[in-house]
Amino acid sequence: MIDAFGAVLIVLAGIAAGAINAIVGSGSLVTFPTLLLLGFPPLVANVSNTVGLVPGSISGVVGYRREMAGQRSRAIPLLVAGGLGGLTGGILLMALPASAFERIVPILILVACVLVAVQPRVSAWILRRRTAAGTAHIGREGGPMLVTTVFLTGIYGGYFGAAQGVILIALLAILVDDDLQRLNGLKNAIAVVINAVAGAIFILIAPVDWRIVALLATGSIVGGQLGALVGRRLSPFVLRGVIIVVGSVVAARLLLG
Repeated sequence: MIDAFGAVLIVLAGIAAGAINAIVGSGSLVTFPTLLLLGFPPLVANVSNTVGLVPGSISGVVGYRREMAGQRSRAIPLLVAGGLGGLTGGILLMALPASAFERIVPILILVACVLVAVQPRVSAWILRRRTAAGTAHIGREGGPMLVTTVFLTGIYGGYFGAAQGVILIALLAILVDDDLQRLNGLKNAIAVVINAVAGAIFILIAPVDWRIVALLATGSIVGGQLGALVGRRLSPFVLRGVIIVVGSVVAARLLLG
């Protein structure tokens, strides 16, 4: 039974997670420990957390709708890849021990943070190479490499998901030639599909606690709007800094247990 204090705590955690997810990702690192603190079993907390934060992720996408304009052709293959990855990850969560990704997750996040940090230089290097090859006039959309890596990130997101947004924005920033805010909007859309597909699996076969889902959804919808309001006003430099700091904190927390 969730008492009044617990209900308020879950809603507040949902608001924080919704805002963080809209700006950078890793909101689960707020909500999941909160649910464990309140005494919910890890599997129930994990699957209920995934389902409960989906409405907040959708709220964040709505907040970034202007940045999504003109990205339909780019987004469709990435959304499909993310959805297939989320499906795979959700199934793996039901089949593998909870510790399966424990060692690799912090490394993935740290690598993503480094990629975000060096992205302007890497992008400039790629442009020089393409100019030398006479292909600079061709739009850089990531191609098969981006689709494949988004699929792999979707597997991770469906299974665990901490800071999947950091990994996604790193891939997009390196492999797609566009404004960082527009890529952040695309990142949010991909994350919604990953989490929604994994959440659908959990609803069918996992012990979802609908009280948790309702409370997290309420908070995360508000948080998604707040996060979009703040995130869209950040300069690319500040947004990049926020991504690096949050990702590094998440990785350190996971490494230190």
